Amino acid sequence: MLIQGAKSLASRFDPKVGLIKSWDKFKEYNYPVIIDNMMNLEFLFWASKATGDPQFKQIAITHADNTIKNHFRPDGSSFHVVAYDNDGKTLAQMTHQGAANESPWARGQAWGLYGYTVMYRETKDQKYLQQASKIADFFLNHKNLPEDLVPYWDFDRPGEERDASAADIAASGLLELSQYNSEKGKKYQAAAEKILQSLSSPAYKANVGENNGFLLMHSVGHKPGKSEIDVPLIYADYYYIEGLMRYEKIKAGKKLTF
Repeated sequence: MLIQGAKSLASRFDPKVGLIKSWDKFKEYNYPVIIDNMMNLEFLFWASKATGDPQFKQIAITHADNTIKNHFRPDGSSFHVVAYDNDGKTLAQMTHQGAANESPWARGQAWGLYGYTVMYRETKDQKYLQQASKIADFFLNHKNLPEDLVPYWDFDRPGEERDASAADIAASGLLELSQYNSEKGKKYQAAAEKILQSLSSPAYKANVGENNGFLLMHSVGHKPGKSEIDVPLIYADYYYIEGLMRYEKIKAGKKLTF
């Protein structure tokens, strides 16, 4: 079933475009690609190992390389959606779940940080380590990042809702990234620890039996679409647990293994 899933994912890749198509259509565009796709690439690397077919790995690398070219601004922040034509020409750079086309949607930055950390793990290509670190630095050094390191749902919307999901995705990614970046590893680990401490406080962590059974409160799914605003989200809980497990292993002096 997993291999069939990887084949289905790979079928969304068009060699002429060089990217995995996210949605069949977005607005007037027929080939939209979202930053969230970076989280799917780990699956393709697994599929190459499981089947011995290098095609899955090559698709992941090509997608990651073209995402670096077209999805990111000079400061390390990313657009949410990039639309292409059928030959791979960039038609538009915009957002769907963020505040505005030029704003850094918080969870999008976390997807990129985590995704390029995985790319480095799987390839040991320095350009992916540099990209992951650049995204991490943008996230952690942003003037609108609150003191507890749990970001607003969009970095350009200070004072509005926080997004616990963006925080714990970033924390889990930072813990892995800290193992690879000798220069900034301690900084990344300390930031991840602070995020997990914040999320484990009563400000974000629900009491047992409350919050409809979810662990964390205060995530934002799609505010512009008026959907899932200041609510618990299943992927927020998932990456919170993953981050805690990674943190526990690192504090025990063990290396993360994948």
